[in-house]
Amino acid sequence: MQLLVLGLNHKTAPVDVRERFSIPKPSVRNGLANLNEYAGLSEAVVLSTCNRSEVYAVVDDVEEDRDTLKQFMFDMAGNEENIDEYLYSFTEEECIRHLFRVAASLDSLVLGEGQILSQVKEAYAIAREEGTTSTVLNTLFHRAIATGKRVRTETRIAYNSVSVSYAAVELAREKFGTLEGRKALIFGAGKMAELTAKHLMARGIAKIYVANRHIEKARILAEQFHGEAVPFAVALRGAIDVDVVVTSTGAPHYVVKPWETQQLMTKRQGRPIFFIDIAVPRDVDPEVGDIRGVTLYNIDALESVVDEHVQERREEAVTADKIVEEEVAAIEDRFQYLSLRPLMALLSERCDRIRRRELKRMGSKLPDLSKEEQRQIEHMSRMIVRKILRMPMMKLNASAGTPQEQFYIDAMRALFKLDTIGETGTSEERHDHYRYTEQ
Repeated sequence: MQLLVLGLNHKTAPVDVRERFSIPKPSVRNGLANLNEYAGLSEAVVLSTCNRSEVYAVVDDVEEDRDTLKQFMFDMAGNEENIDEYLYSFTEEECIRHLFRVAASLDSLVLGEGQILSQVKEAYAIAREEGTTSTVLNTLFHRAIATGKRVRTETRIAYNSVSVSYAAVELAREKFGTLEGRKALIFGAGKMAELTAKHLMARGIAKIYVANRHIEKARILAEQFHGEAVPFAVALRGAIDVDVVVTSTGAPHYVVKPWETQQLMTKRQGRPIFFIDIAVPRDVDPEVGDIRGVTLYNIDALESVVDEHVQERREEAVTADKIVEEEVAAIEDRFQYLSLRPLMALLSERCDRIRRRELKRMGSKLPDLSKEEQRQIEHMSRMIVRKILRMPMMKLNASAGTPQEQFYIDAMRALFKLDTIGETGTSEERHDHYRYTEQ
């Protein structure tokens, strides 16, 4: 049992690489549903956002199973190209530390942003629904989420923090000097689009148009800001009086293409327009940026936005890092015993099965026992088993994390013949073996 994370993010890969390995939710679910086809991977959680694609897994052997985990990720992304130069992987404690920093927004494009914690929660929830988490990743992700909450509660890292949508609006404001009296078109009607609309309104935008493939969703969002919903297919053609276009759809292909943008610019008679593409995969074809009068920024450009509060949050990040280290140390202590839990459960169940079998035999020979007498005998038999196992269990616990750990594991398996369960045991034994080792 070893922890391993494999992935790429905004620090290691540009947006054109990230978009090719972005994993949509249906692909995540489909991949997790077929996890048992990948030998060596016993648990998995997939975290795919606009700035990262990562797979956290419990593997049998890191060195042997790293390539399997990479194949699992590539299969979900539907891409086999060689991107080793952009990938990173962390094992054991470094894997834990990486996830905790991600959940605490210390590894985000915008330090202190709040959306990543909800994205970690969602990734974990999907894995739980698909049945690909058990003791290890359940423990890890519960603690990661708690760490993210603790950082936001005990530090001011999120104080006046900017979001991707805020940074996008700031880029537009810097371009025009002011947004007052100007008009904006937003492609998309999700959470990011809503946040963008709020920031645009706060900066004095005069009118907002919203385009979405589901016109009703566009209408609901537009009404919040006294804007106007427009049909998705013709939105760009009608953007003659629009100054800023922000795209944040979940489309797997470009929704703004060069030829229709060129037609738009002809109608605008050279009047400039500003595109901000905050989607991954990108919504705007990069060739659009080559058209005269068009300024195009993608999500990687947002790091350049000046943030007057970033230094304060960097100072808070020092405290946040200390919290992360405390949480890493705490979970390391807990994980120290996890490798022994399946064995201890197996030993306990085997002894209890023997106890139940002997009670059943006794019951057939003593049919006149009252219910109270049966209860007393049941209790006594449980206590005998518990006391017999107490010393072996204590020895196992004491050996966790020490050079003697493997010796006691091997000795316990040999003495109680635990290694035969699942191979030559009865159907009941095999069922119990798999049930307990998967918990």
